[in-house]
Amino acid sequence: MHTYDAQLTVGVPQPLPDEAALDGVEEFLSTCCATTSAWPHEPAAVDYHATEGRSWRLWLSADGARTARLPQPGAVSATAAGEDPDAPDASARGTASELVLVMYGRVPLDSLKLDGDRRLFDQLIAWDPEE
Repeated sequence: MHTYDAQLTVGVPQPLPDEAALDGVEEFLSTCCATTSAWPHEPAAVDYHATEGRSWRLWLSADGARTARLPQPGAVSATAAGEDPDAPDASARGTASELVLVMYGRVPLDSLKLDGDRRLFDQLIAWDPEE
């Protein structure tokens, strides 16, 4: 991320390397999103799909936010026992670089292909579990 910021400063930002971006998406979801603080809206599931072949699901509920990597794009992990395996309420698709840059607010959400309830992304961006 720091390299991207430095490149942006001089006006020539480049996409993040695939492996660094994939790790960045996973790290953001597990450290910045996962929480036991109650989600203040209706329960929801949001999927993130990297075109490099990795996907994650973020479950939001009164119990907080929980994330898991999906075994293949659009499939629900067998380890996600007790979670509804139906289609997510919303999903975002892009390169891993685009996903992580959106997550850290470096590029606009509209850089991704969004499906489902767009309002969920706006609620996620505005949500501060510490409040």
